Amino acid sequence: MSSSNLPSAMDVDEAAIDEGLYSRQLYVLGHEAMKRMAASNVLIVGLKGLGCEIAKNVILAGVKSVTVYDPEPVQVQDLSTQFFLREEDIGKPRAQAATPRLAELNTYVPVRYLEGKPGQEITVEQVVVLTGASLQTQLEINDWTHKNGVNFIAADTRGLFGYAFNDFGPKFTCVDPTGEQPLTGMIVSIDKDSEGVVTCLDETRHGLQDGDFVTFSEVQGMEELNGCEPRKVTVKGPYTFSIGDTSNLSEYKAGGIFTQVKMPKIIEFKSLRESLQSPEYFVTDFAKFDRPTTLHAGFQALWEFKQQNQRLPRPRNDEDAAKVVELAKKIEADADEKVLTELSYQATGDVSPIVAVIGGFVAQEVLKACSAKFHPMVQYLYFDSLESLPNAKPTEAECQPIGSRYDAQIAVFGKTFQEKIQNHRQFLVGSGAIGCEMLKNWSMMGLASGPNGVIHVTDLDTIEKSNLNRQFLFRAKDLGKFKSEVAAAAVADMNPDLKGKIQAKQEPVGPDTENVYTDEFFAAIDGVTNALDNVKARQYMDQRCVFYLKPLLESGTLGTKGNTQVVIPHLTESYSSSQDPPEKETPSCTVKNFPNAIQHTIEWARQEFDNLFVKPAQAVNAYLAEPNYLENNLKYSGQQKEQIEQIVDYLVRKKPLTFEECIVWARLQFEERFNNAIRQLLYSLPKDAKTSTGQPFWSGPKRAPDPLTFDSNDPTHLQFIIAAANLHAFNYGLRGETDPNVFKKIADSVVVPEFTPRSGVKIQVNENEPVQNDGSNADTGDLQDLVKQLPSPSSLVGYRLNPVEFEKDDDTNHHIDFITAASNCRALNYKINPADRHTTKQIAGKIIPAIATTTSLVVGLVCLELYKVIDGKNKLEDYKNGFVNLALPFFGFSEPIAAKKNKFGKFEWTLWDRFEFKNDPTLKEIIDWFKKEHGLDITMVSQGVSMLWSSFIGKKKSEERLPLKFSKLVETVSKKPIPPHVKHLIVEVMAMDEEGEDVELPFIVVWL
Repeated sequence: MSSSNLPSAMDVDEAAIDEGLYSRQLYVLGHEAMKRMAASNVLIVGLKGLGCEIAKNVILAGVKSVTVYDPEPVQVQDLSTQFFLREEDIGKPRAQAATPRLAELNTYVPVRYLEGKPGQEITVEQVVVLTGASLQTQLEINDWTHKNGVNFIAADTRGLFGYAFNDFGPKFTCVDPTGEQPLTGMIVSIDKDSEGVVTCLDETRHGLQDGDFVTFSEVQGMEELNGCEPRKVTVKGPYTFSIGDTSNLSEYKAGGIFTQVKMPKIIEFKSLRESLQSPEYFVTDFAKFDRPTTLHAGFQALWEFKQQNQRLPRPRNDEDAAKVVELAKKIEADADEKVLTELSYQATGDVSPIVAVIGGFVAQEVLKACSAKFHPMVQYLYFDSLESLPNAKPTEAECQPIGSRYDAQIAVFGKTFQEKIQNHRQFLVGSGAIGCEMLKNWSMMGLASGPNGVIHVTDLDTIEKSNLNRQFLFRAKDLGKFKSEVAAAAVADMNPDLKGKIQAKQEPVGPDTENVYTDEFFAAIDGVTNALDNVKARQYMDQRCVFYLKPLLESGTLGTKGNTQVVIPHLTESYSSSQDPPEKETPSCTVKNFPNAIQHTIEWARQEFDNLFVKPAQAVNAYLAEPNYLENNLKYSGQQKEQIEQIVDYLVRKKPLTFEECIVWARLQFEERFNNAIRQLLYSLPKDAKTSTGQPFWSGPKRAPDPLTFDSNDPTHLQFIIAAANLHAFNYGLRGETDPNVFKKIADSVVVPEFTPRSGVKIQVNENEPVQNDGSNADTGDLQDLVKQLPSPSSLVGYRLNPVEFEKDDDTNHHIDFITAASNCRALNYKINPADRHTTKQIAGKIIPAIATTTSLVVGLVCLELYKVIDGKNKLEDYKNGFVNLALPFFGFSEPIAAKKNKFGKFEWTLWDRFEFKNDPTLKEIIDWFKKEHGLDITMVSQGVSMLWSSFIGKKKSEERLPLKFSKLVETVSKKPIPPHVKHLIVEVMAMDEEGEDVELPFIVVWL
């Protein structure tokens, strides 16, 4: 593909990409895009907050080099957003002061600063980014870049406003506009006619759209389609699409798989000169549809004002604002005066969350320009968050500079609100990628730096190499240390006002740590921000925030997608009010006998990993450690014989004493899994087997397998032996080996026992059939013989096996090597395209793709909502939930959903309401109160997992329990004492009204 923006093969330095560092980002961008990035040089002009944010994200992502240019001296207000400058840098040239800190981010990316005078020639870079430049400068440089085939981006932030402009030349090739995985599916028929309608298997919709392109494989009969040039699709229905004329092809017989082909897209960009007159806007908020037109005129008016007056409009100064409005009206008569006035008021302002939003967005555009992956923004972005201003607008006097590091934020919000920010108290849950970005923004804002402020941050994790690619507060020297402690120290270094204000913890949040995060703890904070990576912990924190009536800021990212949610007491629904649909699980019979996609063989290999190296060792240890293990654990299990046999094998019969024996064992495991088991399956279900309706059994999603014959020269076969032998050796504490020749020699000399398929073996063909089970009818005599072979635990005191703990990120431990080799051998059995180690690692390790740009932007959006939380805004329309996808790009905002109102009688309530009872009342007092106050009959009372009382438990029990104090009742029923830190109990009740109808009630809190 020859095109202007794609480097030729010669340009790309084939240096291997460090998969340990870039692991999570590689799952977003892929190897091809990252190789193109590794051949790209980026120049960033202007190194205030925005330039620094863009540089940070681009350096973390891994381009060839980054050059920064900003000879202006550092001023105190630069510290409002420029997190790589310190107070001692004031007066030094900006780029020179920040470069050493930028250079620490990624050892693979050299960072240089340009000295020299404004106006000098640019050396040819792949991308030039201008931040905070005058319109004159933007035009001059863009004229040159447009002519010389260099990608150009200009960006700026002014208070709560942001701007970006892209020009990637008249013919930019985008190789993958969406970044989504190509769709694929199985085919049941293809018509031979002028339309060529393809019908897919009715299990899943094909998901294609008109204009997509597809190619084919494994088609029988109409074989000309296999590996054909991409054919254009017209969608006919959810399971059918047409591919154009097939009348001159052979007759279709059976089978086939379609695969979507990503076609490159050519995008035309206009130069800045041309775009100023006929702009094309990328809309960031559909509720502000006319905003871009106003801001397009407003930003030009600001640049004009600065040129005329050699300064920007003064903060909240009406005289200057009137001039800006007048200049803007000349460009766009219908521009919104209120918005223009605010733009003028805030022109000297600079706030960290807006810098994060625009900086994250622009950095992704830089990566698009380098890699041609994902669709660039065309061509203007205007963004604002005027809703973040406090309800009580500051006066002009309030917004004047006071010579502090927060001056650029004070210019927007005023001194009074700055004090509010500084005395705010937040609990940050998680200190990974989102947590690091959050702390950086908070330190720039001065959050909690005042006399009453405090930040609590907790994370139980320590720092690993793959974190360094996006958790930018961590460096290689921090590997192995606690995330929360390193992050807290790093941001206190960015803003010394936070020294002693951040309390780092390692206790995870959950029911077990309610003695750490107590009533007193929650009483002393103003809100919670989640920076978590799992739904369970998010739901738990959501429950705590509902209980303690604290605002919660929630966010998450997945590759280039991100979302933010605001939870405000008495106003919005909570995080748990809505849930994603559960993930589709693969049927077990598909994994066990009928895989048709590489995901199925990877899932199988992951299970085999546990069945070989984890569960048997755990069973042996349990037998040795737990008295009466066999009687207690196995008598209810249907697979007694197999489980005892396994313990006998691992402890006696097949216990290896040397590493050579581990290799022999691995060779026999290969035979068992990839030859014998397949021969048994084909014996029970031969290739010509028919279903009850006379159709071929092996058709559609069921692929007939073939047994593998071991070949030590086949790297996949040998890799299985190497990994399996080393893991088996680990179980027994034997020293491993990696020299392939040793394995070849021993594996080839193993005498493999002859295998004869057994008749009468039942194969589970679909989910509804019982799972095949050979051991349930074992003779008790056989079992006794087996048990006799077991040594008594007392004869092996202290002896234990080492179960393997699955760890995906250590490339030397053979874990992912085993799963890759096992999955690919099975894929060879079933003629499925194998997957490389990198892909296997993502699926087996359930790795969430992640990239610094998305994190930066999402956290910026969260912090724009935090301003509103600090202000105490109480209208639904004041807040915004956000959804972004940087690949497309797309921004969507919506008002949070209101908390649902429930009603009984005249009483209205939402999830935020509760009934409270003080001083540990008796159960009878609670039941009587509901009858007297609300005319309700309580029918059941429960707490946690204990049912404490119900109307049908019998007279005797009822009479015993009703007079008990509530705490005594709970201790009696649960047979456990209430821990000393517990000051209240959350109780659920069921009730009926006078008509006998069930009534839904809020929860009850009983204070002890």
